[in-house]
Amino acid sequence: MPSIENTFAIVRVDGPFREPREQVFSYDYSIQRSTWATPHGVRMKVSIPDELEVLKRRLFGVVVGSPGRQLMLSNILSKAIAGWKMRVAEEEGMLTERRDVMVPPFVGSLAHLFPKLEALFEADQSAIREEVKRRVGI
Repeated sequence: MPSIENTFAIVRVDGPFREPREQVFSYDYSIQRSTWATPHGVRMKVSIPDELEVLKRRLFGVVVGSPGRQLMLSNILSKAIAGWKMRVAEEEGMLTERRDVMVPPFVGSLAHLFPKLEALFEADQSAIREEVKRRVGI
């Protein structure tokens, strides 16, 4: 766990972006620590089939609705997943160095981190359901 004086602040978040030749959405974070002279970039990749769709099914089962509603739901959930992955990456020490970082999906060699993502999902799923109900109507 990082010390209080070394915690980071998220300065900016951009995305989602659809990565070419990959089934992922990515979010670009700009993070700043009090000990750093400038912010650094973190690209957080969210796997559509292995993270987004898995958690979407757990949250809502089979979702019906217009393509626009489906897109809004995917955007809300993928942004939440990216935020949870930022927390996991910070806990794992992946964001401590003063350099730009790309965090891939939690599959393959990073599959051991997926249970931590699931735990954050379990803790926040009622809030995500409420946000989707409020913004999307599903």
